[in-house]
Amino acid sequence: MTSPSPSSASLTTPRGLSVKLRAVTMTFGEGESEVRALRGVDLHISAGQFVVVRGRSGSGKTTLFHLIAGLRHPTSGSIHLDTHEISSMSEAASARFRRRNVGLVYQFFNLVPILDVSENVAVPMLLDGRRLRDVQADVDALLERLEVMHRKSHPVSKLSGGEMQRVAIARALIARPGLLLADEPTGNLDEINAARVLEMIATLSRERGTTVLLMTHDPAASERADRVIHLRDGQIERDTAPAAPA
Repeated sequence: MTSPSPSSASLTTPRGLSVKLRAVTMTFGEGESEVRALRGVDLHISAGQFVVVRGRSGSGKTTLFHLIAGLRHPTSGSIHLDTHEISSMSEAASARFRRRNVGLVYQFFNLVPILDVSENVAVPMLLDGRRLRDVQADVDALLERLEVMHRKSHPVSKLSGGEMQRVAIARALIARPGLLLADEPTGNLDEINAARVLEMIATLSRERGTTVLLMTHDPAASERADRVIHLRDGQIERDTAPAAPA
């Protein structure tokens, strides 16, 4: 049997992933230093939805991001991405599932400084055993779409903040994930670049049917969402559809 090609559907999710949290609690520390970052959170997100999670610093947004991504296990409760219980996977299995099915966009970009732009975008595929030359066409297509193709061979240290975030989005989307998780993706950008980044995430995710869960304090993100969830003190305070424009 021949090995699947780098762009094979076996490596990608053909549709958005649903997300289901049941009674999820996350506690850090113990005794007098114990902090309950999440408190019995129940949440269901349908495949293909664009959901914004808002809340002040310390409300639990980043903890929720880490748990759904499988970067941490909850203290109690379960987290399913479609039929896969990410909260019970081993570290190795979780990393493999994440590379193939979940795209991550961080506030501080998390690009690899010793790699150029193309190599940074290809990282999830390279970690999955693919070769850069085999995925270069997909990398170039995303760079073109995100308006950073002219930076293709540049070190990421030479990019502006807006360019770095667009490269980070390309990296998150290269494996055509079923779920895109973004943690304050516009937190370090000016208003113009923030609006462009939000529009790019919304457009690309909807074209691909990707489920999006975007953690932010930016009220502008809510205008593009199907649902807006407000976290407060580790609990869901409100879960609503955004108001239609007048």
